[in-house]
Amino acid sequence: MAAQIQYADVEVGTELPAASFPVTRATLVQYAGASGDFNPIHWNEKFAKEVGLPDVIAHGMFTMAEAIRVVTDWVGDPGAVVEYGVRFTKPVVVSNDDQGGLIEVTAKVAVKLDDNRVRVDLTAMSAGQKVLGMSRAVVELA
Repeated sequence: MAAQIQYADVEVGTELPAASFPVTRATLVQYAGASGDFNPIHWNEKFAKEVGLPDVIAHGMFTMAEAIRVVTDWVGDPGAVVEYGVRFTKPVVVSNDDQGGLIEVTAKVAVKLDDNRVRVDLTAMSAGQKVLGMSRAVVELA
């Protein structure tokens, strides 16, 4: 695979298509099985509340992975992401109902770098709160 977006076609301020990612308790169980992270704050409501959380919360790495999908979908090649980092600011709360939680992600090109690379800044929100801070990816374009 190779990046589908041309460096010359991108300007600072270019907005990537936004996306929303639903998160249910079933999603968390699937992620726990795949990642091996069975911390009860991600599946046991009673335990999560006993440790001071409002409810079960999504795994931080799951939240991070969902957010970067905006970038990988835009560029057309997950391998084009050469750097990615975030700060976890708030949890994604996942209620035990048909709605669960929702991660809403927007992103835009913040800086054009050398070697056909750009820095993309992401904003990830859930329930009106920013759940990832300093969310940035460096992407190598065609």
